[in-house]
Amino acid sequence: MDKKVTVIGAGNVGATAAQRLAEKELCDVVLIDIVEGVPQGKSLDLTEAAPIEKHDAHVTGANSYEASAGSDIVIITAGIPRKPGMSRDDLIGVNAGIVKKVSQEVAKYSPNAVIIVVSNPLDAMCHVAYEASGFPKNRVIGMAGVLDSARFRAFIAMELNVSVENTHAFVLGGHGDTMVPLPRYSTVAGIPITELMSKERIDALVKRTASGGAEIVSLLKTGSAYYAPASAAVEMAESILKDKKKILPCAALLQGEYGFKDLFIGVPVKLGAKGVEQIIEIKLLDEEKTALAKSAAAVEELKGVLKKLA
Repeated sequence: MDKKVTVIGAGNVGATAAQRLAEKELCDVVLIDIVEGVPQGKSLDLTEAAPIEKHDAHVTGANSYEASAGSDIVIITAGIPRKPGMSRDDLIGVNAGIVKKVSQEVAKYSPNAVIIVVSNPLDAMCHVAYEASGFPKNRVIGMAGVLDSARFRAFIAMELNVSVENTHAFVLGGHGDTMVPLPRYSTVAGIPITELMSKERIDALVKRTASGGAEIVSLLKTGSAYYAPASAAVEMAESILKDKKKILPCAALLQGEYGFKDLFIGVPVKLGAKGVEQIIEIKLLDEEKTALAKSAAAVEELKGVLKKLA
């Protein structure tokens, strides 16, 4: 392969992302984790699956960042989940330290890479990666909107009993309870869902989308979602690697767009070889603007926590 992607963190999300990247033959993959043997074992397992899955991508595992040198994209999934008795500030503090170190290593070994942040709390970790790497804003992107939109699309398809391929949805704002699904811009074969179902059903799907991750956590009990998050990160990576210029909802650093400044917020962007090549501003109704402002305030609050911890 002439492209190289490094995935930092060999947990469920990272390992699944590595699998998707390899099986789509998008690139060679390096899987890095601090736990000795884990990235090596998982990469060897994926390599042994290659003859069956019929791809020639090389997958290697390592505990050091030297193996990541010259990556086109680095997907950061490293971090810990929130544990019982742990405050949100505790989680931010631990993961900020991890993402900061990872981003510094990325900048050292792959100075021209695009960083895709998956670690939580997502919006805050984007700020950490941006500042620690020193990369321009177009090369630090957060994965949230693609996942949230995919969940919304899945629920729309289930509700209407139609193909997921016909469904399109947009979700703006921060990754979490304050996300802003936009039914007006969500369609089935070009038809707005507002013409296909009642407001009550749409509201129910919007609510389910906002708590999509929590719903999976409550079912699994000992873990969180990883198939869909991995797929979302890989869709972003594919658009960058192939310079497809897909319009996808991603967490991008706004500098005046939508009325916000110095803030990573989920918005529609054009993703190409340079990373974020354009932030697309869509017209919002007053209630949508209010919801987005509420979401931005939640991200601003996380930024404040980071400053206190610094």
